[in-house]
Amino acid sequence: MKNPLLQQQGLPAFSQIKAEHVEPAIDTLLEQNRQAIAELIEKTATPDWDNFVAPLEALHDRLSRAWSPVSHMNSVVNNDALREAYNSCLSKLSAYHTELGQHKGLYEHFNQIANSEQFKQYNAAQQKAITNALRDFRLSGIELDEAQQQRYKDIRQQLSSLKSKFSENVLDATQAWTLDIEDESRLSGLPESARAMAKQAATAAEVDGWRFTLEFPSYFAVITYADDAALREQIYEAFATRASEQGPNAGQWDNTDLIKQILALRHESAQLLGFNNYAEESLATKMAETPQQVLDFLNDLADKGKPYAEKDLTEVQAYAREHHAIDTLNAWDIPYYSEKLREHRYSISQEDLKPYFPEDKVVQGMFDVVERLYGIRISEQHDIDTWHDDVRFFDIRDRNGELRGQFYLDLYARANKRGGAWMDECIVRRRTEASLQTPVAYLTCNFSAPVDNDHALFTHNEVETLFHEFGHGLHHMLTLVDSASVSGINGVPWDAVELPSQFMENWCWQKESLQLFARHYQSDEPLPDTLFERMLAAKNFQSGMQLVRQLEFALFDFRLHHEYDPAQPCNVGALIDEVREQVAVIKPPAYHRFANSFSHIFAGGYAAGYYSYKWAEVLSSDAFAEFEEHGIFDADTGQRFLAAILEQGGSRDAMDLFIEFRGRPPTVDALLRHSGIAA
Repeated sequence: MKNPLLQQQGLPAFSQIKAEHVEPAIDTLLEQNRQAIAELIEKTATPDWDNFVAPLEALHDRLSRAWSPVSHMNSVVNNDALREAYNSCLSKLSAYHTELGQHKGLYEHFNQIANSEQFKQYNAAQQKAITNALRDFRLSGIELDEAQQQRYKDIRQQLSSLKSKFSENVLDATQAWTLDIEDESRLSGLPESARAMAKQAATAAEVDGWRFTLEFPSYFAVITYADDAALREQIYEAFATRASEQGPNAGQWDNTDLIKQILALRHESAQLLGFNNYAEESLATKMAETPQQVLDFLNDLADKGKPYAEKDLTEVQAYAREHHAIDTLNAWDIPYYSEKLREHRYSISQEDLKPYFPEDKVVQGMFDVVERLYGIRISEQHDIDTWHDDVRFFDIRDRNGELRGQFYLDLYARANKRGGAWMDECIVRRRTEASLQTPVAYLTCNFSAPVDNDHALFTHNEVETLFHEFGHGLHHMLTLVDSASVSGINGVPWDAVELPSQFMENWCWQKESLQLFARHYQSDEPLPDTLFERMLAAKNFQSGMQLVRQLEFALFDFRLHHEYDPAQPCNVGALIDEVREQVAVIKPPAYHRFANSFSHIFAGGYAAGYYSYKWAEVLSSDAFAEFEEHGIFDADTGQRFLAAILEQGGSRDAMDLFIEFRGRPPTVDALLRHSGIAA
């Protein structure tokens, strides 16, 4: 059989990809690319876009298209053989990319193009691609001496392996813990949907009773609704100590040493490149200009938000004391009594809303929203090869019927699938001499699957998550940029990349948009006005506590990388305690080890960048305020957002694009208003 990873036509053939295919294919592509790059440099004495950049882009794309399905399958259908093959290639890919970043011939050719008269004739995307490339050469150590370059390359390879191991440890620790309950009285308070999910899990595992896991739908149900405080504490401790030296699986998949190694290597690489710390290196590709600007931004939000958070906590404490005779709330009690308070105050809970958010209505309604906003059409395609039977596939076409993008939709939590929700690239838009390559996205969530072949019902929080990830997907798929390195989300500063995703969440709260999809799964009745009004009234319930929780994560991440001192290895626990003292109102137990499963910064792309969520939320809130002024389905406003933000990708400065849409720089006012926090 031919190796499917070497066949570059059309969509990935997931069912044909076997672990034994991976390493030979990647080895072949790396060798072919190295040889092709050497020949390309040799034959282009006068490089330009057509004879040099475009062919180089094609080589990058061929490797990316082969690796993308492997990386994705490692996240969503993980197994030992695939994991081994994936990891065996990581160091090779890291070495290859660092090698290119330090390639004198490539660097000189890009410099030659940037200094040519022809450069001025290139379009904005081409110019941005070239200037970004020169920046990235410097960030890859092109100006270092040979020994320093080798050390930098070693660091990148080590970091690649360590980050993968961190992610594996979190997955393994999450998968390893289960709790089987046979005494039904312990399930008091749990919604019927949660019980059915647990019963189905037990049946699948061939055990009696009900099985609970650390997959988020299962964890969330227990921590939010279980009347049994001991049960809540048990699952809380297991969740809070994943991949650490604490808890029920103490030391088995411990990420503590990996965190130390990752921080040390990041700091060393930053200093090799001439930065004082990794936070400075991180900002070299972001909108924020200095560490102090980021810290001022976060501290200002903390000053504004903490009084509201303290008020939120006082209210839930008073409620628990008055209505349940509970004087002291532990960390595992707060979600439970918060939900009780929400129900008491607003007569609403996530469970009340779930019947009105069945998967089929929500997904189609989300499509209806963006069709109204941008004039696009979305249709499902069948008989497409995927990695799991639950996965669906869709086309996006513009108002002229032209194919703009395609995406896989993988909604449900399952064994051997990484937790969380994300969008990732499968294929990137770029124009070749022969054709235009259509962008393809992976949209991945971890929602509760249908029970006993019934409808999958989503919480409103899950609806927001789906809209969020689809916003990322639209950014990737609706781009009109033809240069891959600045097409879609590529080249977009990390602290601006959340703008389109957070922006989409707003349509989950508008009556006009909810009417499109919030319908009862049995009767098809629309969401009642009374329920909508209660939902809206509860929108900013405990928004102060939610804000400071995000600021806790962001400040911890940024200070961790900004203040790192190799002479005094960082005490992660002491730093998080210090940050909590400043911003948090909830103090977790001493055994809590949230950093050990903080994959965003230790395994993902958010290191010294978790602040991006709040930074971009300022942009997204201010952008949505324009729709509030003109109408949430105003066609002209939608087309302007499409043209200025979604279609431009990373081809222009993010602030310039925002100003083009909004007519002015962003302000924090809309974010504070939407959050119920006064300026």
